[in-house]
Amino acid sequence: MDKLNVDIRNGVAFASINNPPLNVLDASLMASLAQFVAAMQEDKTVQVIVFQSADPDYFIAHGDMNYVVNPASFAELATPEMLQAPINPMQQLHEQIRQLPQATIAIIDGYVRGGGLELALACDMRFASLEKARLALPEASMGIIPGGGGTQYLPRLIGRARALEIILGGELQDGNRAEKYGIVNRALPQAELYNYVNTLATRIAKLPADVATAAVKAVNAAHGDIYEGLTIENQQCMSLFTRPETIAKTIAALEAGAQTREGEKDLEGIIYKL
Repeated sequence: MDKLNVDIRNGVAFASINNPPLNVLDASLMASLAQFVAAMQEDKTVQVIVFQSADPDYFIAHGDMNYVVNPASFAELATPEMLQAPINPMQQLHEQIRQLPQATIAIIDGYVRGGGLELALACDMRFASLEKARLALPEASMGIIPGGGGTQYLPRLIGRARALEIILGGELQDGNRAEKYGIVNRALPQAELYNYVNTLATRIAKLPADVATAAVKAVNAAHGDIYEGLTIENQQCMSLFTRPETIAKTIAALEAGAQTREGEKDLEGIIYKL
């Protein structure tokens, strides 16, 4: 994982992308990301993964343009079996990220286009810098379309019409527009961005075991048949509902003032102290 700087603290893995000079999503970076993702799939101590950049100007510039100029370079990304699969190696990597059991967050505080944005879209959440974030899918202007999952991930986030505007228009979006369109969860001032994400990631990591994983599985099911989604939600909820730790927390919340007129005014404060 020589293209990633990984720091694990309090159940959160901070993966800083470090592939000079531009953090291009080339074969070497994809290999490092695949190795990291494989390790995280088996790591029960990590509850949240934060993808960020070691470069002050670029999250991930975009996919390596040499994939077009020299198609053989794309073959370096995978085994022959992977290359024969219905989806390409970049899609496979992004799907591995999307399907991680941990909650995943991308911090965008610089330029991110093409394959880099598609990687961010594969994450569960995205937070952007108001001052520095710049996002685009410019492939159509180059004579192709997004091929790392962008045509599938983006409409699920922002709807068909706006997805086509972003994909066909190729316009560079700032953090404010990205938040307005729903590409990112929030656009925050640069001075607040990392502290906010760190606080959120740490809070998620401190949740009782399996809660974050269950929530992600249930929310992922929302894109299919609603009855099937409700069934998955029920399965995940009931698996947690009767656990001793859940019962103990509920008793402690009631004793601390939950379900009283005054206590309910600061229910979050009561819960966070448990």
